[in-house]
Amino acid sequence: MPRPALAHTRAAADGQKREHAVPTRYWHALPDGRVQCDLCPRYCKLRDGEHGLCFVRARLGRGVALTTYGRSTGFFVGPIERQPLFHFLPGTPSLSFGTLGCNLVCSFCHHWDSDPAHRADQPTDEAAPRTIAEAAARLGCRSVAFACNDPVVFHEYAVDVAAAARAEGLKTVAVSAGYVCPKPRVEFYRHIDAALVGLHSLSRRFYRSECSGSLQPVLDTLLYLKHETRVWLEVASLVIPGQNDSDAEIERLTTWVHDELGPDVPIHFGTFRPAFRMSEAPPTPRSTLARARHLALGSGLRYAYTEDPAGSSTYCFRCGRLLIERDGRSLASWELGPGGHCPSCDEPCPGVFESSPGAFRDKRTDVRLGEPELVDA
Repeated sequence: MPRPALAHTRAAADGQKREHAVPTRYWHALPDGRVQCDLCPRYCKLRDGEHGLCFVRARLGRGVALTTYGRSTGFFVGPIERQPLFHFLPGTPSLSFGTLGCNLVCSFCHHWDSDPAHRADQPTDEAAPRTIAEAAARLGCRSVAFACNDPVVFHEYAVDVAAAARAEGLKTVAVSAGYVCPKPRVEFYRHIDAALVGLHSLSRRFYRSECSGSLQPVLDTLLYLKHETRVWLEVASLVIPGQNDSDAEIERLTTWVHDELGPDVPIHFGTFRPAFRMSEAPPTPRSTLARARHLALGSGLRYAYTEDPAGSSTYCFRCGRLLIERDGRSLASWELGPGGHCPSCDEPCPGVFESSPGAFRDKRTDVRLGEPELVDA
């Protein structure tokens, strides 16, 4: 299905927008009467009633408002490994949700059919931040994850949900492309405990042609998270045949992760499946993912993962002992010693671990927050 032409602004459905709108802070007025949104590097310039490329931030009155506060495209409970995060509270359940909107337009997007350009009338659940946090605790979850679209675009809602989750003793996880400006980035990640950031290429051409964005802000976010915060960080890279799957491309990317972020940052190589503008492209062969993992380990990264059983377990980089065995996204065995150390050589395994793992299996349970059912943790 063809996508409408890309535009920085589209006319907002004013009545619908104002019902769930809250004011935002990251914008400034321009001399010509427009306002510029300063949340992300698109810097959309808006007249009254227009919204940015993300769809959910609009010019209403004198400033920019988030028009989907308190609205979600759905909630589900699943293991934290689904994000995927492998070194953060393994085996524990997480309540995941997202909203409409995104500030990148990726040719390989698997969520294009829920893009507001096609589904502006998509049914949504309504939930206040406190409702989400209390439901997550009642469901036996250990964390709340912003994981279905990029939480950057619903910044104010995400920050409030994260604060409510923290009050309930829960962690907060953000799955993001990292396409955000410096000031909102600092505020956003102040409330986040773990982050999965997509880095699909070190080619500026790739980000320009396949994501309709630019590479440097993504790199800046990764560098900021690793060197200026205590947020647990993992990296995801979708391997697309004919686009970013050459040895040279993978070696360049994994070398950058090693040199700039460090050898202990886990990287996940994801399987591309035909979607959106790349609906005719072939899926990623398992052999390509195995090769990517081999190249990453050769670049000095200690934890490189693929979706197959052979590539999804965690081994001690020092002595090679199996530490966490995974069957898909479920834990099969747990050999980590106290404090997350290898029981054979006492080498620490980096991450956020407890003395024993959760036992939540790889299943997804959709929930309505009105009457959530308890799940086994």
